[in-house]
Amino acid sequence: MSNNRSGAFIGGLIVGAALGAIAGILAAPRAGRETRQLLRKSADALPELAEDLSSSVQLQADRLSESALRNWDSTLIRLREAIAAGIEATQRERQVVETMEAKASSEVDKPVHDNLM
Repeated sequence: MSNNRSGAFIGGLIVGAALGAIAGILAAPRAGRETRQLLRKSADALPELAEDLSSSVQLQADRLSESALRNWDSTLIRLREAIAAGIEATQRERQVVETMEAKASSEVDKPVHDNLM
């Protein structure tokens, strides 16, 4: 989760820097021609900035994907262990019930005079 937050922070930092630079250029006391040249240079740098942002987002997505896969694998392992434990407990309980039924059945089948002694 911290990887996701750091990716969002980096993305926000890049976008904030770009917006701050544009606002600074527009508010600066320069001649129109100089301002237009700076805007043109900034506009030319936008594809590179977008590519950097895209790379950063892709890197964070890959990290998040790897983390999700690790979590999924550990969840599957725990699920398999829980199912195996449930099957084992069911088999033990079945043996107990069968033993009790066998005892009850053998006591019912005894002749009456054996029960009196």
